[in-house]
Amino acid sequence: MTQDTRPTALITGASRGLGSALAEQLAETHHIIAVGKTTGALEELDDRIQAKGGEASLAPMDITVEAAMQQLCRSVYDRWGKLDLWIHSAIFSPPLSPAPDMPEKDYDKAFLTNVKATQRLISYVAPLLGNTGRAVFFDDPRAGEAFFGAYGASKAAQIAMARSWQTETAKIGPMVKILTPRPMPTAVRARFFPGEDRAPLTDIREEAARLLPEILS
Repeated sequence: MTQDTRPTALITGASRGLGSALAEQLAETHHIIAVGKTTGALEELDDRIQAKGGEASLAPMDITVEAAMQQLCRSVYDRWGKLDLWIHSAIFSPPLSPAPDMPEKDYDKAFLTNVKATQRLISYVAPLLGNTGRAVFFDDPRAGEAFFGAYGASKAAQIAMARSWQTETAKIGPMVKILTPRPMPTAVRARFFPGEDRAPLTDIREEAARLLPEILS
């Protein structure tokens, strides 16, 4: 299979963590469209992908910028006409705080990134996926935990929206999957649990390898 005929995989949040690990492993079979805010991290991902004989298109963009996401999806359509897979791993993790003291700017950014941007992306990406593509979201059930007000509420809203889309498309496609990764030593988790012993956590690349068959099945 040549690079031009490989299926396409859009990964939002590909610069670090699980998104980056999945992009690297998927590049063995897919052309990766890697979206992230950190250009240097995307370039490092591209180097790893190329070293393994894969190919990626880098999109250093902020998913909360509507015009950028419109441009991205238009570019995907112009080049490939469709998408085979969308993995949404982009997330904003606000600092933990008691509910009464939650900074409004952090709350607003959490909902802008985790909910509004996701809703926008669903509307833009769904036509590219058509009836045969698939979309993947990752749950992190923190809703109701102490100090997780902004993150927990915004993540719960994101997953509720994904579950609605999953139910709506169950018979007609695209296939929508919601997976719950094991705890990993990501930068997000380090901000939440700075003193945690990270040794028992699942290696990010191992978790990507475990999830990949489920994503593609």
